[in-house]
Amino acid sequence: MCKVEAIIKPLKLHQVKDALEESGFPSLTVTDVKGRGQQKGIVQQWRGKKYCVDLLPKTKVEVVVPEEEVEKIIQVIQSTAYTGEIGDGKIFVIPIETVVRIRTGERNGDAL
Repeated sequence: MCKVEAIIKPLKLHQVKDALEESGFPSLTVTDVKGRGQQKGIVQQWRGKKYCVDLLPKTKVEVVVPEEEVEKIIQVIQSTAYTGEIGDGKIFVIPIETVVRIRTGERNGDAL
């Protein structure tokens, strides 16, 4: 099993969520986060003064799936979250050793 974490633009969340559900992956966790990439933030102007915003709002989407589904999830997220602009985000794949459903005690694949 693997956890797929995607850091995406917040405005793409609903499209990514809907695309994952349509592809057979309705279960996910979503967290509002802040971060920056290679661009190190952006410079904005407000009332004639420039200021640097170096931590930009992002959304983290987490999905745990069997290893054989990882590439499918990556393709769904990548194609849906893509805008072609700097800051589209990143996808991380992390191995998961064990999953336990608290309510029933089911483990691993049965717990998903």
